[in-house]
Amino acid sequence: MEHVSYKARDCRDPEKIEQFLSESRVGIVGIAGDEYPYAVPVNYVWYEGAVYFHGMGSGKKLRLLADNPSVTFTVYRENGTISDSVPCKADTSYMSVMLFGKAEKVTDINEATGVLQKILDKFTPGFYKQGISGKMVEGYRSAMDGNAVAVVRITPVHITGKENDAVPDFPAGQGHGHPPVTGT
Repeated sequence: MEHVSYKARDCRDPEKIEQFLSESRVGIVGIAGDEYPYAVPVNYVWYEGAVYFHGMGSGKKLRLLADNPSVTFTVYRENGTISDSVPCKADTSYMSVMLFGKAEKVTDINEATGVLQKILDKFTPGFYKQGISGKMVEGYRSAMDGNAVAVVRITPVHITGKENDAVPDFPAGQGHGHPPVTGT
């Protein structure tokens, strides 16, 4: 079983972890690769105690998952920098969660349709006037590979959380002596 070795940063609050996983939008799937580990960012939803993501019905990710379904899934948010007069005591305010588990392609059309609707609701809220149907999901074919969309479920075996919730002196992306980053 995995654990956080820096005990002062260990987050064991299941409600905080649940909220963080629900609100975050991108996670990194770590997969055993051909020659090197393969870590790829994906948009996802946290739903009924599992991570779900979707993609093309072919490709490296699905091939590697079929060979070895054991994965890690990491979600991270940097809040900013905590300064200190002693350089080695400067720190980062952050929250991170790691899931260790098994990934599998969802084969039940009702589960896949429900998850794809959750993804649409999260990433394009209110944009589509009606929900998607199982018939639409079954009939869709990608212009990239001619395959149906793949929905993958990661079922966690173990979850760890790590955080430093100190208020940062400098928000993420900014630092001492640098002007704030602004949009144009």
